[in-house]
Amino acid sequence: MSVPVNGIDELKKLAGSDLGTSEWIEVTQERINTFADATGDHQWIHVDPEKAAAGPFGAPIAHGYLTLSLFIPLFTELLDVQGVTTKVNYGLNKVRFPSPVKVGSRIRLVGKLAEVEEVPGGVQITVDGTIEIEGGAKPAAVLQSLSRFYA
Repeated sequence: MSVPVNGIDELKKLAGSDLGTSEWIEVTQERINTFADATGDHQWIHVDPEKAAAGPFGAPIAHGYLTLSLFIPLFTELLDVQGVTTKVNYGLNKVRFPSPVKVGSRIRLVGKLAEVEEVPGGVQITVDGTIEIEGGAKPAAVLQSLSRFYA
């Protein structure tokens, strides 16, 4: 369930706060194939279930960038900033993919609002995120995301 925030002043007060955990979502072969079509990355380890079953992971795996792209829908479950005119993804400071996401796995986001700093016309937030794999020993992704919110 998302934390509702009304405006930049309320957002500033949350700096350093844990944002909680999103719901689990399943990474299906259909989602992987759709991502492959959108990006042109049709490597067999992602889109050929038969060949991937005999490969190093024993099943098809999600693209690392597919896992990363799911950060935004998962993050919107954690924080809902209202009372701003514009919300933009500003980039990433760090991303690592410690463990592959096998087809059929479920993932979720654990987030912390690490920092809120003023920028001209608004604020920039830094979110420390961990995308967990249900039952996995290591996370699928560990990242630091930057977003800007303008008044």
